[in-house]
Amino acid sequence: MTWPAVPLRRLVVCLDGRRVPLNREQRSDMQGDVPYWGAGGILDSVDTALFDEPLVLLGEDGAPFFTPGKDVAYYVEGPSWINNHIHALRPDSVDGRYLAYALNSVDYANYITGATRDKLTQDDLKKIEVWNPPTDEQRRIADFLDTETTRIDTLTNARKWQLSCLEQLWQARLAAKTEELLAAHGMISLRRMVTSVEQGWSPQCEDVETSPSEWAVLKTSAVSTGTFVPTEHKRLPSDIKPDFRYRITDGDILLTRGSGSPAHVGVAVVAHTEGRKLLLSDLLYRVRIDHDWSPEFVTLMLSSPPVRSFMSLLFRGQSGQTIKLRSEDVKAIDIPAAPVGIQAGIARQLEITRSGIRRTQQAIRRSLTLFAERRQALITAAVTGQFDVSTASGRNVTDNLPEPEGVTP
Repeated sequence: MTWPAVPLRRLVVCLDGRRVPLNREQRSDMQGDVPYWGAGGILDSVDTALFDEPLVLLGEDGAPFFTPGKDVAYYVEGPSWINNHIHALRPDSVDGRYLAYALNSVDYANYITGATRDKLTQDDLKKIEVWNPPTDEQRRIADFLDTETTRIDTLTNARKWQLSCLEQLWQARLAAKTEELLAAHGMISLRRMVTSVEQGWSPQCEDVETSPSEWAVLKTSAVSTGTFVPTEHKRLPSDIKPDFRYRITDGDILLTRGSGSPAHVGVAVVAHTEGRKLLLSDLLYRVRIDHDWSPEFVTLMLSSPPVRSFMSLLFRGQSGQTIKLRSEDVKAIDIPAAPVGIQAGIARQLEITRSGIRRTQQAIRRSLTLFAERRQALITAAVTGQFDVSTASGRNVTDNLPEPEGVTP
């Protein structure tokens, strides 16, 4: 099928002048049922509407323009409040649902500006071209995609729920073991085993991955997920000499110092450098302990719900600001005082449990990637006329996707 490509300026009326941003405090005083929209979708709800009509919303800045499977355009009906990070467009001579799908299939490489933050200006927005089939065909495409993307989204949400359940399972197993050890052996303060707590060094670095022979400074994200990721780093420029005091060695205990979210503060991992030349940043602590103690055991206990519950009482700062854990407060954290001779065995058994759960989680994440790819391919094929939606069932979009091992829908 061949349809004309039409610039967006001929299909919509831009209503950006009516948008109003609200900060968190303002929104907290206006809580209601009206969706408050930003570049990432619905961010909150308020009690007043700026708009009450069918609109197509298209990200202006901060939207995931280059993230496969992530929507940047939305079709909305009814009351809404739109902030200044997403364009508000009134469909004029186009079906709004079709247009939102079409805009989610656009390659934005030629339209995005901004050195540090992707931005789609009004001028560039108006230049975007989309295929413009007859209105009846637009509606058929939108109806077809509504049905098929809903099927994929339902499967996606089920998989995400499974991921959440698996994480809860791991946390429950870890918490039960920690409580058992506390009951059997009591508590001991890290102060009794810690020989030093140091933070590192953060010179101006290049945000690229290095080769194993190059020096790099760790990012917080190398630790904040709870699994050490040595590739999460920035390259040290060749004209800056590495400070060898902060070189990471295998077996180092690393701890996040601060974050805007309490969940990412005090996260502990054991470093495994894979032979890379890595340096400690000033956003992380390195905690050194007596050699008799197992680093793996200590980090598992620091990750357990009972210990993190106590740790959170030591955090400084409020939500919405940078929340920090001071080095002196690190030493005040209590963990189970399990005898040194059994720590390695406990850590091994817990790691076996965690590894099994993670294998299943990885399988689920692979299926989520497939769902996102199929969803995007289906939208692109439909809005570009690669098949006739009036005769296509679309069911092959989700057929034959592999089931994660040990997981049922």
